[in-house]
Amino acid sequence: MILAIDMGNTNTVIGGIDEKKTYFIERVTTDQNRTATEYAVSIKNILEMCDIDVADIEGAILSSVVPPLNSVILTAVEKVTGLRPLLVGSGIKTGMNILMDNPKSVGSDQIVDAVAASHEHPLPLIVIDMGTATTMCVVDKHGNYIGGIILPGLKVSLDSLSSKTAQLPYISLEVPDRVIGKNTIDCMRAGIIFGNVDMIDGIIDRMEQELGQPPTVVATGRDSPASSPPCAATKSSATTPCC
Repeated sequence: MILAIDMGNTNTVIGGIDEKKTYFIERVTTDQNRTATEYAVSIKNILEMCDIDVADIEGAILSSVVPPLNSVILTAVEKVTGLRPLLVGSGIKTGMNILMDNPKSVGSDQIVDAVAASHEHPLPLIVIDMGTATTMCVVDKHGNYIGGIILPGLKVSLDSLSSKTAQLPYISLEVPDRVIGKNTIDCMRAGIIFGNVDMIDGIIDRMEQELGQPPTVVATGRDSPASSPPCAATKSSATTPCC
């Protein structure tokens, strides 16, 4: 089993995987004030809660978009397992060419998204990863990472709307039944959800034009369930929603 860790800006996702199955997936808060020992305790507790024997872990890998915490997490994993995790970066050998102006600038989360999706789905493809930020990365028909976009995530947009306006409340993120809201909360939800959905659908259309053929579209990330159901792209025959 491989201990796979995806450290995002808001949450750090910890999972156990091998070539056949995923054994567990758990989340902890990403906090730059926590020490390696504190993270080690969290990892150890997760393994115990999921009935995972540390001896069954043969390796570990870390994908991170929070560089200041990289050494902390690497040390934490080593304290628990005795293994030093592999850190995903532009220099790691994935078998995928990164055709960007500066390949080193590509986030490790986008690299692992693209590599994983390419192994599971037909090319070309677009991977939508919806977390604190929403990223969309594109792999061409030859298996090359050719670029993408980065935009504010659903909750970032919602929190910004609430914090910058005097009369709009902080609300939960739920898919409304209709676009035309009948109260302030439903109006906000409709604006955030359907606004993001139509924006993503429009970007997919533009990317398809540049690719010259229909892509496979894969949606993943913490907030993908909120947007995938009403998203027109996830209803096309070339799409795999919410991997």
